[in-house]
Amino acid sequence: MHLNIKNETSTLKAVVLGQPGSTGNVPSLNKTFDAKSYESIINGVYPSEASIYKEMSAFEEVLLKYNVQVFRPWTLENCNQVFARDVGFVIGDKIINSNIIPDREDEKEAYEVIYDQISYNKIYNLPEKAHVEGGDVILYNDIVFVGLYTQPDYSQLKTARTNLYAFNFLKEINPEKTLIPLEMRKHDTDPRKGVLHLDCAFMPVDNDKAIIYKDGFSNKKDYYILLEMFGKENLFEITQEEMYNMNANVFSISPSVVVSEKRFIRLNEHLENAWGLKVERIPYFEISKMGGLLRCSTLPLVRENP
Repeated sequence: MHLNIKNETSTLKAVVLGQPGSTGNVPSLNKTFDAKSYESIINGVYPSEASIYKEMSAFEEVLLKYNVQVFRPWTLENCNQVFARDVGFVIGDKIINSNIIPDREDEKEAYEVIYDQISYNKIYNLPEKAHVEGGDVILYNDIVFVGLYTQPDYSQLKTARTNLYAFNFLKEINPEKTLIPLEMRKHDTDPRKGVLHLDCAFMPVDNDKAIIYKDGFSNKKDYYILLEMFGKENLFEITQEEMYNMNANVFSISPSVVVSEKRFIRLNEHLENAWGLKVERIPYFEISKMGGLLRCSTLPLVRENP
């Protein structure tokens, strides 16, 4: 397989979609990895395996409708494998094998079926000190945005997933790209006070537009970098409540087609009426209770060149 991912929106040809089978029991609070799951467990609303399966099947149907080749990892018993984006990500023709948090390390073995189809010299393993997950890496042609957390309490926060060491490593192996660091706001137990990954606060759509949550960035200058780059008329600003419901975490099948949660009324209407995009609305609300949504569930492998 010839990997090719240069941005978030070019026509999708091949993708890994996470696996909804055998997600196991509801985790205990001390085994949660994000603030949304923590809250869902406290409130007794953590999703069932049946509801996860139903929503992921709806997503797969849409992908197949647009003739996308869909790969799935092997099913591991009693293992939550919904969020493929955390396990790895592609930049150009390279796939980077993430150093995910230790409690989720077992997930990697289920991706052997995908890695077996990729040339070994295109697979990059990170140095042990480099922490990064795909949700913090957003491609915009020659630019790669990387969500970081560089504060002294990094090691104490479960929601701090990407560090400066990883940023510098990605810069080294992608010399042809301009990498832009964006400092993210984090919180382990309140999903309204922080974001898990960059793609919960910022997501390009179409060729030159984006969804953005201003307060997801610790440094206001990072927000203004994006504002200047895209222009105010090309940014759709979501509210705290919309961020909490994961409105930024949509997924593009092409520049003109976006898959979105059907409850995102304000966003979906803007995408269609103001920006002229086709919105494929599907149910994904239950999965959002685990701290991720549509982009989190995917690992794109091949898109057409822009």
